[in-house]
Amino acid sequence: MKRTRLAAAFALAAGAAGAGTLDDPHLDIVARTAEEAARIARVTAPTVDFTAAEKFEAKPGGAASVRARRNHDAFSQPSGNMSFEGELNFKVGNGLFRKLWVSAPSSTLASDGLGPLYNARSCQRCHIKDGRGHPPEGPDDDATSMFLRVSIPGAPGDGIAEIEDYIATLPDPVYGTQLQDRALPGQPAEYRLQIDYTEEPVALSGGETASLRHPTYTAADLGYGPLAPGAMLSPRVAPQMIGLGLLETIPAADILAHADPDDADGDGISGRPNIVWSAEFDRPMLGRFGLKAGAPTIRHQSAGAFSGDIGISSPLFDAPSGECTAAQVACLTAPNGAGDERGHEIDAEGLDLVTFYSRNLAVPERRDVADAQVLHGKQVFYETGCIACHTPKFVTHRLTGRDEQSFQLIWPYTDMLLHDMGPGLADNRPEARATGTEWRTAPLWGIGLTERVSGHTYFLHDGRARSLLEAVLWHGGEARAQRDTVVTMPPEDRAALIRYLESL
Repeated sequence: MKRTRLAAAFALAAGAAGAGTLDDPHLDIVARTAEEAARIARVTAPTVDFTAAEKFEAKPGGAASVRARRNHDAFSQPSGNMSFEGELNFKVGNGLFRKLWVSAPSSTLASDGLGPLYNARSCQRCHIKDGRGHPPEGPDDDATSMFLRVSIPGAPGDGIAEIEDYIATLPDPVYGTQLQDRALPGQPAEYRLQIDYTEEPVALSGGETASLRHPTYTAADLGYGPLAPGAMLSPRVAPQMIGLGLLETIPAADILAHADPDDADGDGISGRPNIVWSAEFDRPMLGRFGLKAGAPTIRHQSAGAFSGDIGISSPLFDAPSGECTAAQVACLTAPNGAGDERGHEIDAEGLDLVTFYSRNLAVPERRDVADAQVLHGKQVFYETGCIACHTPKFVTHRLTGRDEQSFQLIWPYTDMLLHDMGPGLADNRPEARATGTEWRTAPLWGIGLTERVSGHTYFLHDGRARSLLEAVLWHGGEARAQRDTVVTMPPEDRAALIRYLESL
């Protein structure tokens, strides 16, 4: 078991950070006792019995889980173990998450500061009903919940010295690090997202077939001239929001215990932690959030989205013009909303409320956990080796001040690590220590409710997969062996595997 390498992995990642140890400075932690550690090891060990559902398996978010609603509000519920006071803060945070920002100056001072360049006017416009975004579905659809990140290669001296193996990149000198397809009146938008697809048929066992669509991305109608030579583009669809607070409270040591960068156990899986710079704590931290684990905390991730997606400044990212660069003079000199008593367009209190809301979007309970086909699909999932990356279980820290996430047995089906997914899924754009072929293992909890919440079944970082089966068939690199097993397994096993995923 990779868990036996905990101490070595922890030391390895700590050395990669160059900062002693990768603890969890964002949390007030009560240390585990030796007895608790032993019990946690037993509880989180993968099962070998597939004749019945495991104890507590139906509650993937532990006590914070909620009943799975039958409508599109299934991802929008507060933690099931939340206090009345917490629910009030959750609702206020929800209001800020949904708020439509307007341009400055405005009579509504608490809501002005939009842009001047932006991708959406609110958080909710990308994370519709707190669910997964999607690529444009035709010429009449827009790209509100999808954008392109951009960067150019940096020189060795452009990296972060405190983080070993950090891959130096720089913003595009004109377009920054993210392309915005909307702008305030009088300002040109940066681009229009254009996607072209080609289809690839895939033969499956039993005479079945599938088809994969290969996307080509173009930053069309560039508003400020050409991109810099060597510009690297990476498409990103807004991910679902559930369970983030629970992922944030998994002990760093437990995540690092699964790291195996040199594949010491010979299973073909080489998970690596991403180590990133924290704007909140001014130090290296374990990356947890974002498609390449580029953000260490929910507060950091939220502030970055306010800046890049909406053009709203905060205590962590305080540029009132958002992503505007020195080459975009009119953008930099446009009115902004940071000149009042707030100090920033969203102040610390507002950012904390949005963070609280994002932290406490509850994971819905599982469905059909004892169904015979679901149990068979679970066995296929485990025995195919999918759990080498999609780790089923963790126990969160015991915490002071965060009762909703404290000491919960959770089932996120992710190891939170980076894996090489092969050339087919590569964006060829590094992020911190993540290479252009690496992605963080996506959590699978709630994935079967995507259509109910978001009205579609588009998966992966750019929504290219139109079904769970297509998402599996896109796996390459470290997951190539598992993908090939799915292609050749008996059709009834493949159907059971998909049924199991739909139950998560």
